[in-house]
Amino acid sequence: MPLHATVNTVTQRIIERSAPSRRRYLDRMAAAKSQGPARAHLSCSGQAHAFAAAGDDQARLAEVSAGNLGIVTAYNDMLSAHQPFERYPTLIRDAVRAAGGTAQVAGGVPAMCDGVTQGEAGMELSLFSRDVIALAAGVALSHNTFDAAVYLGVCDKIVPGLIIAAQSFGHMPAVFLPAGPMTSGLSNDEKAKVRQRYAAGEATREELLASEMAAYHGPGTCTFYGTANTNQMLMEFMGLHLPGASFVNPNTPLRDALTTEGARRALSLSALGNHYTPVASILDEKAFVNGIVGLNATGGSTNLLIHLIAMARAGGIVLDWEDFADLSEVTPLIARVYPNGLADVNHFHAAGGLGYMIGELLGAGLLHDDTQTVAGEGLEHYTQEPKLIDGALTWTPGASSSLNDKIVRPASDPFQPTGGLSRMAGNMGTGVMKVSAVAPEHRVVEAPARVFHDQDAVKAAFKAGEFATGDVVIVVRFQGPKANGMPELHSLTPLLGILQGRGQKVALVTDGRMSGASGKVPAAIHVSPEALDGGPIGRIKDGDLIRVDGDAGILEVLTEGALERPLATADLSDNHWGVGRDMFHAFRNTVGSADTGATVFGDF
Repeated sequence: MPLHATVNTVTQRIIERSAPSRRRYLDRMAAAKSQGPARAHLSCSGQAHAFAAAGDDQARLAEVSAGNLGIVTAYNDMLSAHQPFERYPTLIRDAVRAAGGTAQVAGGVPAMCDGVTQGEAGMELSLFSRDVIALAAGVALSHNTFDAAVYLGVCDKIVPGLIIAAQSFGHMPAVFLPAGPMTSGLSNDEKAKVRQRYAAGEATREELLASEMAAYHGPGTCTFYGTANTNQMLMEFMGLHLPGASFVNPNTPLRDALTTEGARRALSLSALGNHYTPVASILDEKAFVNGIVGLNATGGSTNLLIHLIAMARAGGIVLDWEDFADLSEVTPLIARVYPNGLADVNHFHAAGGLGYMIGELLGAGLLHDDTQTVAGEGLEHYTQEPKLIDGALTWTPGASSSLNDKIVRPASDPFQPTGGLSRMAGNMGTGVMKVSAVAPEHRVVEAPARVFHDQDAVKAAFKAGEFATGDVVIVVRFQGPKANGMPELHSLTPLLGILQGRGQKVALVTDGRMSGASGKVPAAIHVSPEALDGGPIGRIKDGDLIRVDGDAGILEVLTEGALERPLATADLSDNHWGVGRDMFHAFRNTVGSADTGATVFGDF
């Protein structure tokens, strides 16, 4: 199937827009490759320091070998998604030794859980943690003693941060090694119902805790299709996972086999071998277009509209929300995974998963099939399924038809003809909406505004009965990256769902973020410019008539003269201290806008 005309047009537009910065980046990577790792050029004292703790690997590190693999890990045992990484360094070292090489943990990076910090002060560090992760990984690899790297990370900001770092060291090969999702527990739909009952005062805290612990019950990624699992999807669409690796459960023989093979593969792609494949060759403009198509086809997390822009910029590639919107218009939504449907990612994987979807999208001409990947040239590799046959890891053809058409469907018969994300634009600025999670009858809301400066004030108004009747557009501002780090406002989802369930028309407009698990209420998020940066959202008052149209992508205030008012001000001093927030003053002062990736790095 020839490449779809719109996919080709958007790709060429990105290539042309990015040409100067991409050339500078590739020139830097070529220079870094020509210098090679400094291991052999270190002083004797430097080598002794680098190899002192390597035990039996010391001699091999000091000699010519099959190469030295750097491990960058986000392991901690507080996050269920990252706890399985505790075992990975041993698995990786053993696999690499058998191949004649060595492996060392280059360093660790922080990994925080947005689920723990939802509605808490710590959430204001969440988005900034992405850039901290990139910096930490850069420090880990700065010893310049590695021929290739593996990155151990899963969740919301961790994978994007690691990608930014991998781009900075783009002359080196890299393979991303996931941990996989936890097994299915209490269904996401049942969990959401208990949350709404609790928000309405109809369930006790003990009932709520029992529900949550039945849903989040073991090691692995949360099973809904939020940001973490969207990250895993992207790593396959963009060619940095082994095919079919994303949604294999932790601590299983197949998971371990994929981990050890990923380590061997990373080392085999180094400049010491015959198949040199650096990150800079994989993460090109076509790979990012494939990622955006995957994001739309699966109804993935809105957070990636920020992260993909930041990830691309690290490699000299300039994306904007128009690219996402244009690709969304031609990409069918062919998956329904909670919160877009009732299935979790384990059900999705069993129904055919990413291999089936990639095959369908390739067949429809919606993906570039000639990209470079860690599995070799061509995205066709990612239509295959990994299996253990007689103890050996083998890839076989994946599903050629859906095994459950309520979860995944062919591109010719999609759940909806366009993608899961909508760009919102109008006189209030630009933003995005995850329309795949919103029923068609709820996507258009025209109602008076109620304006708040934080989510706690919204909750207080709800408890006071201030939303008891009438339609409403709730505006929550001063939540952008400059104001307070752009926290997610996911804790508002249950109460907004209650209003919608009563038959009221309700929408959210904010310069903050909503989780990849955002629910069924239309939410225009990431509104830029943010209020603190002079955005029109800072001029809205209670009672202004707001139109939020997810179908047409319209975000407008209809009240005459509303945008001629002075900008509102807010006392943000409480956002700048406590739970580590005082250390991020420099981040708040230098961070860019959401539509440019909300990053502190500027242009690479």
